[in-house]
Amino acid sequence: MLKMYGLIAIVGVLGIAGYGAKYYYDTTQQTIATLRENNAQLEVAVQTAQASVESLQQDMQKFAELNQQLQADLQAAEAYGDELQSKLNRLDLVQDALRDPEILEGKMNGATANLWRDIIEDTGGDSDRPLPNWLQPREQAGTRDSGSDPDREDTSANSESTQASPAQ
Repeated sequence: MLKMYGLIAIVGVLGIAGYGAKYYYDTTQQTIATLRENNAQLEVAVQTAQASVESLQQDMQKFAELNQQLQADLQAAEAYGDELQSKLNRLDLVQDALRDPEILEGKMNGATANLWRDIIEDTGGDSDRPLPNWLQPREQAGTRDSGSDPDREDTSANSESTQASPAQ
């Protein structure tokens, strides 16, 4: 009988050890599967992060180049502004206007027309339009257009006229 109890005890101990090994194996396999899934997710996250870093580095280089270009443009604009300021300081517009107002008017009108053409061109408009009537050369040498003639029409201007609303 003792042999029988010993055999039952050995079979019981072996059964418990076998069940423990199976339980350990199953939980280990489950942990390995979970770790594989997490590893795959981390690899995707790392690839995304690397792509983001590369994109940010490219953007940073692009922004640095654009910033340098803007800096150069700013310096050129400041130099041009300084040049214009020095030209304006050298001019005596009042004396020029008193001496020959028609020449000064022509210069001012021509510069204004060129400025508006540049603005129109920069904003996507057609800069090949003809000059407005008030910038056309005069037909007679002695006539002077005062610019305040109420009967004069300027069909080339695109500005909208405003009207005052009656007071209520």
